[in-house]
Amino acid sequence: MHAQTFTAARRLVIPQAWISVYAPAAIAVALRLASGSTANASYLALALYALCGRAHAIRALALSWLFTMINPGIAPQASAASVGRYAVLFAAAASTMIHSGFFVRHLKVQPFTLLTFLLGAFIIGHSLLFSPMADVSVLKAVSWTLAMTMLISAWGGLSEKQRYELSHQLFWGMVVILVVSLPLAVTPLGFLRNGSGFQGILNHPQVFGPAMALLCAWSTARLFGEARPPWWLLGVAGTSLACVLMSEARTAGLAMAFGVALSLVLAPGFAGQSIVRLAPGLRSGRIWAMLLGVSLAGLIMAPTVADLVQHYITKSGRAEVGGLLEAYDRSRGRLIEAMLENIRRHPLTGIGFGIASEPAFMYVEREPVFGLPVGASIEKGVTPLMLLEEAGIFGAALAAFWLVRLLLGSARSGLAPFAICLTALLLNMGEATLFSPGGFGLLLLILLGWAYASGRSKAIPRRT
Repeated sequence: MHAQTFTAARRLVIPQAWISVYAPAAIAVALRLASGSTANASYLALALYALCGRAHAIRALALSWLFTMINPGIAPQASAASVGRYAVLFAAAASTMIHSGFFVRHLKVQPFTLLTFLLGAFIIGHSLLFSPMADVSVLKAVSWTLAMTMLISAWGGLSEKQRYELSHQLFWGMVVILVVSLPLAVTPLGFLRNGSGFQGILNHPQVFGPAMALLCAWSTARLFGEARPPWWLLGVAGTSLACVLMSEARTAGLAMAFGVALSLVLAPGFAGQSIVRLAPGLRSGRIWAMLLGVSLAGLIMAPTVADLVQHYITKSGRAEVGGLLEAYDRSRGRLIEAMLENIRRHPLTGIGFGIASEPAFMYVEREPVFGLPVGASIEKGVTPLMLLEEAGIFGAALAAFWLVRLLLGSARSGLAPFAICLTALLLNMGEATLFSPGGFGLLLLILLGWAYASGRSKAIPRRT
């Protein structure tokens, strides 16, 4: 009798939970896809959704990233997207504060949350003192500080079960992006940006490629991190790798490959555990059968693989380069030279957070009511050099200390979070997005918050 009552109650509870989690998100997605007039309202819907709790706030930010990065051939332009994503960010931050007990006496701030806040406060103060465009720098610094602090606090405030479930939802959300994008590979919509690099349902190959690189690193690390990994994970890893190659995003491919490889090499040292414990999949016959099959296929199809790699490096023949180093120098060399010159001129003070190497060529988008800057895109190729250039030696040193703490925390979380963390950081060796929560960088911050916070639990489900 009790078992029947429990089963009946569970049948009633599960649909209610699903409705509270997914129904508002589905409404927001429908608004974003319906028309230009409702696209702006979708951000407001996400802001309201974010207020419902910590997990809701993280989901709202993830959907805000998708809404901003969506292929313009699929969804109408949102004219107020620049303002809308700030509304979602501030709502998510407010929600985290409310649900964390910020306004009561028993509030406990975790050390890494405090360190993140101090790093952000330093950047804000530095911007007020040294930036030639103080309002632009301060808004960028406040946005990053709010986003990163909120995400670390929100992920850390979830129970172990909630954290696992939410990370599982994010993983499958990225799989959905992969699956929905595949049919576009045979249509012009999938190559809308430049006609060559595959962008799927996202707005640029340089967005789709890194996103798929993160998914590939996540699924590959899960193959090694589980004692009996399911076969479908190999399918996700292989398909996402193919999408990285189709996107022609060279940094994404390298970041994914080195991120996974370095996670296997460095994880024991960072986590203080043996590689056997961190990667039980290395003792799985299933894993070795997969690796053997892939290796044999690679040997049999060696000429085809070589052509594909050359095609990838040269971006379908559009870039006349002989190798990866030459390709990197051609695509990032000019940016690096400009940053090095600014570092030489301003080693201590930097040129200002979020300021272009040549400020005169910066375009700042401002909202029409108060004239506040809501967008100021800049192109920086290498995040370590960017930090030195913009925040000076002391700011870069503080950021380096923060990054080391991030790596240590993610390594304690397990192999998959550590691989995600390394891949995300290595992506910043080609495109500086780590401190850009208004664009692709928001996805990185969401995953980095998960990677660090999961290490606070001693027993973590292996399927994350």
